Amino acid sequence: MARKIILDVDPGVDDAVAMCLALTAPEFDVLAITAVGGNVPADQATRNVQAIVEQLDPPRWPRLGAASSDQMLRVDARHLFGVDGLCGAHFPCAELHHQRPSAKVIADEVRAAPGDLTIVALGPLSNIAAALKQPDLAPLIGHLIMFGGTVSGPGNVTPAAEFNMYCDAESARDVFRSQVTKTLIPIDVTTRILFGFDMLQKIPCDSSRVGSLLQRLLPGAFRAYRRQMGLEGIHLHDAVAVIAAMHPELFTMQRMHGEVETEGTLTHGATVFDRRRYPESRPNLDVAVDVDEEAVADCIYGTLSAAK
Repeated sequence: MARKIILDVDPGVDDAVAMCLALTAPEFDVLAITAVGGNVPADQATRNVQAIVEQLDPPRWPRLGAASSDQMLRVDARHLFGVDGLCGAHFPCAELHHQRPSAKVIADEVRAAPGDLTIVALGPLSNIAAALKQPDLAPLIGHLIMFGGTVSGPGNVTPAAEFNMYCDAESARDVFRSQVTKTLIPIDVTTRILFGFDMLQKIPCDSSRVGSLLQRLLPGAFRAYRRQMGLEGIHLHDAVAVIAAMHPELFTMQRMHGEVETEGTLTHGATVFDRRRYPESRPNLDVAVDVDEEAVADCIYGTLSAAK
């Protein structure tokens, strides 16, 4: 039976690829896709989610959640993927007059399927923290899978902090401390998989909706990575996290106690794990520490190639 999931995203090219995977994979029943500010501000994130879903037009549309206009972000990624976060793709998008807040959509769906729903959070954890302010919600969430943080590697927005955690460290701290069953997929793992230019030949052509979308998005992403980072390829962090939800056996997990720094001048947003030989803290989440890189890449290519 397909696994019921919510995607919480801040699109973002890699979020768009993750949405393509989740909406076409037979392993998933995507009940909702909720927008959160991160790669782009809240209003643009909401628009991007709707535009991508409209482009894919899945057989059963998920509920859509709108990012909060009150969300405060310390940084965004428009310098990398452009003002719209999608490398200037400029997808048309219908104007919705009755948008439901992402945190409410999350809470409603969790309550409708208590214990059976997995949340895959691919952006800052603002929506998850907001939903968890309802004190009885945490025990009803089946599983929370988060992309973000770093265990032993450097950050990617500061020397110490990964982008998602740095954007809203206070929310990330609250989610880490919550009683939800949690798994973290850090950038230590996701950056080990680099997708080269041959990806454009391995994904579907323009004859499929997924192929048409990705053929418009990915060339700009490759140009941005080469121009900004000098890389001959791209990282698809969020897509890797979706595969972790789909095929957890491809990842090696370790139980750890994790916290998020919210006060340090140089370490704001850093994820700190108690890895002492005799830790005084109890583990509060599973953390991916290793990955079958080739198998994960094959899963991504295989799922996208099978898409209609």
